[in-house]
Amino acid sequence: MSDMKNVTNTAGMIRFSELRPAKNGRLQTKWTLTDPKQLDTVKLVIPPTHALPIIFVPGIMGSNLCNKNNVPVWLLDSLGGVPKDLVAAWVGRRAGVRQKILHPERTQVYQYGAVPAPNPTLGIDSEEYTRRGWGEISQLSYHEFLLWLERKMNHERNPLKWSDFKNSAIDDGSSRNIEPSAKIPPGLAMRMEGVPELAESGYPVKPVTSDELLRRAKFSYPVYAFGYNWLCSNEDGADDLRKRIKEIISENNTTHVKCSQVMIITHSMGGLVARACAQLPDMVDSIVGVVHGVMPAVGAAVAYRRCKVGMADEDYVAGLVIGSDGKEVSAVFAQAPGALQLLPSEEYGSGWLEIEDPSTGHGAALPRCDPYEEIYLEKSKWWGLINEDWLSPIGGKAIRWNKYALNIKHAKTFHRKIAGYFHPNTFVFFGGGSEKKSFSKIKWTVEKGISPSRVNLSHKISELSHLSVRADGTNNLYVGGGRVSRTTERGDSSTFLTRELSDWEIRCALHDSTGDGTVPLISGGFPRWRAGNCILQQFELPGVAHEPAYRDYSSVRQVTYYAITKLTALAKIS
Repeated sequence: MSDMKNVTNTAGMIRFSELRPAKNGRLQTKWTLTDPKQLDTVKLVIPPTHALPIIFVPGIMGSNLCNKNNVPVWLLDSLGGVPKDLVAAWVGRRAGVRQKILHPERTQVYQYGAVPAPNPTLGIDSEEYTRRGWGEISQLSYHEFLLWLERKMNHERNPLKWSDFKNSAIDDGSSRNIEPSAKIPPGLAMRMEGVPELAESGYPVKPVTSDELLRRAKFSYPVYAFGYNWLCSNEDGADDLRKRIKEIISENNTTHVKCSQVMIITHSMGGLVARACAQLPDMVDSIVGVVHGVMPAVGAAVAYRRCKVGMADEDYVAGLVIGSDGKEVSAVFAQAPGALQLLPSEEYGSGWLEIEDPSTGHGAALPRCDPYEEIYLEKSKWWGLINEDWLSPIGGKAIRWNKYALNIKHAKTFHRKIAGYFHPNTFVFFGGGSEKKSFSKIKWTVEKGISPSRVNLSHKISELSHLSVRADGTNNLYVGGGRVSRTTERGDSSTFLTRELSDWEIRCALHDSTGDGTVPLISGGFPRWRAGNCILQQFELPGVAHEPAYRDYSSVRQVTYYAITKLTALAKIS
């Protein structure tokens, strides 16, 4: 029996059953046959005649990938904790193996990852989840949120029963003795549970109104996921998203249901994909609005840091998968246009890369103007983004510097194309608070090494070449001296020791600012500063971490739910 609801009534028992669109576009329902002596009324509830699909666009590394033979190479199937199979697949894989496998031209989206169990209440089976793209994205990071969203938006049609919205003038929604035909009064300002009064400093939250809830009730909201190849340029992802939007709109135009727009929710780099997509022909009108979560709106300085020293000192377990040292990260990053587009853009500002120089007392601060030429394409200096030698790791499939340089130029073009652009109906949330756990700047600190020479302390650190600095991809770089090895004897055993003697020791400092651990405040909160009236509301959410934002935080769910509700009131009814 599908979605049957019993309500006590003075005339006897009334049963409600909601009609649902079948695959042929016709409305149908099912119920269990009863004894012919039972004369209770069954009322068929007609669903909304308009659909507004919601499309979730994940962040970098949040889509499942396979090789051209459809064999998974990046599969995020896991319901809790660490994706153990993914860790097992990549732990110990050195730079060359990573480079050979994770290349944009040798990978594609894998559609058949894990999907939820069938949901009879919502009328969704495993085949339908796969058709909607849920198998294309990380089960660990996103499925729990998408299931919650599907229930929130489609399980109950009557606004009087949406318990997140309160007004003292009406029932608080706790009652279940409400017929589907009962309506919420118009003209009321509703209090919404879990949404702060202030979205960010100086910006109060506009209340949801009962008129907006009435408008929302006119639509159904099938939830889709869109996986994309995050190794490719985000422009490619935008083109693919445009095609998917057109397909989704078409398939939701049935005999009894009309659909002309979609809504988009993004995570991290997915926001860049959606912004680029909204600029394509016909798209701004096909998208009613966008909710951006923890988006690196103008890039993230930590992307530079990971190319230089890896992730081991940020997050050991994540480093096992993404790359523990700079060699492992750079081998993939340099050949992946999408990843390079996460680097700070020109809009990020100047001086975010700092290099101490104790020999002169004056440090260097870069970029002065152009991060692409001054940092990313700096070929000789040790602090340049990519060490050319790391483009040819042992066991890999090397790329040439000119190919890497072309990817950087594409990143520059992409950054300029989306600079300052956001869909006219945009909501944003980002991680904030007082705790320093992100990187707004990257700082190289320099100290005297062990056994410095007396004649080599006049180096200007920022002017040294790759050949003058010993770097193995870890967060330990040395100038001058050399590695000394010796064996120590202790009783019946001996120990082989190595020691680095140097003039200077260089290290990359840890967190310097607030944010979500990946995206700093300067980038997460950038849309409000740049886009003005396009940003309908922007929320700073203290304590929210980047990767598990949609999985672990009720504050994220509630502000997303708020934004969706506001956007539904703007949707077209054709």
